[in-house]
Amino acid sequence: MANSLRAVQSRINSTKSTAQITKAMYMVSQSKVKRAEKTYKSYMDFMQRIASMVSELLDNEVDEVHPLLKPREVNKTAYFIITSDRGLAGSYNSSLFKALDERIKESHKDNNEFITAAIGKQGFAYLKRNNYPLIQDSATYVRDDVMFIDIVPLAKKFVDLYLAGEIDKLVIVYNHYINSLTQEVRFEELLPIKKVDAKKSNIDYVYETGIEKTLNIILPMYVQDIIYGIILDAKTAEHSARMNSMKNATDNAEEVIDKLELLYNRARQAVVTNELIDIIGGANAIGGDK
Repeated sequence: MANSLRAVQSRINSTKSTAQITKAMYMVSQSKVKRAEKTYKSYMDFMQRIASMVSELLDNEVDEVHPLLKPREVNKTAYFIITSDRGLAGSYNSSLFKALDERIKESHKDNNEFITAAIGKQGFAYLKRNNYPLIQDSATYVRDDVMFIDIVPLAKKFVDLYLAGEIDKLVIVYNHYINSLTQEVRFEELLPIKKVDAKKSNIDYVYETGIEKTLNIILPMYVQDIIYGIILDAKTAEHSARMNSMKNATDNAEEVIDKLELLYNRARQAVVTNELIDIIGGANAIGGDK
């Protein structure tokens, strides 16, 4: 019985240590959610202004439609999945993988009809493990404080592939942040660029290099800006998912501790009761001899 009590006590101490770790991780993730949400909302204000400028630009008449705007027959699709570098985020990554697998099975007959890329170590490992065709040789990591420079090389590669005719459509797969309890998987078709529906400004732009040359500069930058904004959105969702996961883990650990402490107290009570019975029995035996 003593060995059993020690084993239960050991489990209680171990679970308490785990609960302390998960509670600390919950608090860290909670602060990261607030910071990431603030950054994302601030960037959305910037994107509205960029979208307004691009909308004004596209309203001008040009001799030929820019290649990034012109739809064409889709022979090869590029899927760009945005995941996390680390786990412990509940179903954040697994829901993306499931949605991507379902889309590929529904839309493509074989691997020659699509290529893939990923932001985040988890996504790259999953694509490589499932033998999906990749356009990158190594994982692209994304830090908690997302930097624009981190995503520029991959964004440029997508634009170059589209302009070269090697891909005909770019789809971004990511978790959209709705609130601290809810995220949803989204498929965002980024290339070709669709008509920009934004509020017009009262600014009268003068294009010194001409509309065509300005489009050649602005549109690739616009694609990069959109990808960066989506990554900020996904990063907010990641912190939120990890926060909820750690809260659930802490609650579960505390529930286990309560059950173990109840089991320990019952076992300890049984030991004490048995000892009292032995003492009383011994005392009675001595008294009987007298």
